[in-house]
Amino acid sequence: MRIFLRTIIFGTVLVALGVVNLGAQAVDPVVGTWELNIAKSKFRRIPAPKSEKRTYVVAGNEIKATSTGVGADGKPTSGQWTINYDGQDRPATGLSDADALSLKRINANTAEFTQKKAGKVVATGRRVISKDGKVMTITIKGTNAKGQALTDVEVFEKR
Repeated sequence: MRIFLRTIIFGTVLVALGVVNLGAQAVDPVVGTWELNIAKSKFRRIPAPKSEKRTYVVAGNEIKATSTGVGADGKPTSGQWTINYDGQDRPATGLSDADALSLKRINANTAEFTQKKAGKVVATGRRVISKDGKVMTITIKGTNAKGQALTDVEVFEKR
């Protein structure tokens, strides 16, 4: 009887640990609050924003993102978008030169994205989250609303 009881307890513990591990693996590393590190970022477009904070939260099968900050002109900025790694265009507000965003996962920490304005591609890029989950680097190449080329590297730190 004792052997049977030990086997049941051991099996239950293994199953519980497996469920906890699966849940931990399912959490997207982008989820959380990120703050732009201006000093580590490289903005080719002038002028660069004074600050930006992004928050990503799980909402069902999607991730909802909000952004708040201060633009180069000192005025508040804000935006929001929903991401899903299916490559489908989704509406985005508050992006300076785009009204839609699509995303494809490359691996657990890397995703590629496309931004569009009125159905036309205006920028493409890559989001990479460091293996320790503390730094998110977004590289973007495209054209702004004035037709000027832009190449930015935005470095965010998790808070």
